[in-house]
Parts: sequence; C-alpha cells; structure tokens
Amino acid sequence: MDFFLCVIGMVMFIEGLPYATFPDKMKDWMAQLMEVEDATLRKLGLVLMGVGLLVVYMGRR
Repeated sequence: MDFFLCVIGMVMFIEGLPYATFPDKMKDWMAQLMEVEDATLRKLGLVLMGVGLLVVYMGRR
C-alpha cells in the first residue's frame, strides 16, 4: 500500500507541475484541446494507457 500511495503522489506531483509553472500556457493548451475530435482523444488516451502499462511492466522486471 505504501508503494501505491507513493506512485499516486508522484503522478499528482507530475500532473500539477505544468499548471503551477506555466498556468497561462496550460490555459491556451486546454483551449486547443477542446477543438480536437473525441475519437482522436480516445485513441491518444488508449495509446498512453498502453505505454504506461508497458513502462510499469518494464519497471517490475
């Protein structure tokens, strides 16, 4: 459980870093993201999930 909480904490830190350091750029990026089609975002999300699982697998070896 400690490892899980550590991983969740690191994800939250990394996810929050761009918002804390470049809030104006993040707002611009989010506005551009709203123009991307749902199917494209879904495919990107699936690819990122797959890469994430691969990284976890490689780290556990």
